[in-house]
Amino acid sequence: MDNLDRRIINELQVDFPVCERPFKAAAERLGTTESELITRLRCMLDDGLLTRFGPLFHAERMGGALSLCAMQVPVEHFDQVAAQVNAFPEVAHNYQRDHEMNMWFVLATETPEGLEATIREIESETGLPVFNLPKQEEFFVNLHFQV
Repeated sequence: MDNLDRRIINELQVDFPVCERPFKAAAERLGTTESELITRLRCMLDDGLLTRFGPLFHAERMGGALSLCAMQVPVEHFDQVAAQVNAFPEVAHNYQRDHEMNMWFVLATETPEGLEATIREIESETGLPVFNLPKQEEFFVNLHFQV
């Protein structure tokens, strides 16, 4: 990862342009070209340096549902279960924790009913229970990872 890759990651986490050619506007801000920016993002995604690049939507305001989920996964099967869970398009932000509940992830679905259905599908696929931990109150943290 070079300096431009770091700047791309650092700067595009916030204030991504909303316009007809957002990558062109972002590239100009970074001092590069639209083509170079898109190529570098694709390479970082392909190489696994980035796992996702895209907007985060407030699912509930759009009629959907969002919840934090946890699983207790046997350590020897963690990678396999993580791959199974991550294969669901509704899953984001999957993290391993040093805790009895060692897998934590966020589910976002198009409907509230879809949340429970996806949880049941994950349980069926993995053979493990999913603990649904819906939010009680929302806080805006403005998380930004500086690299």
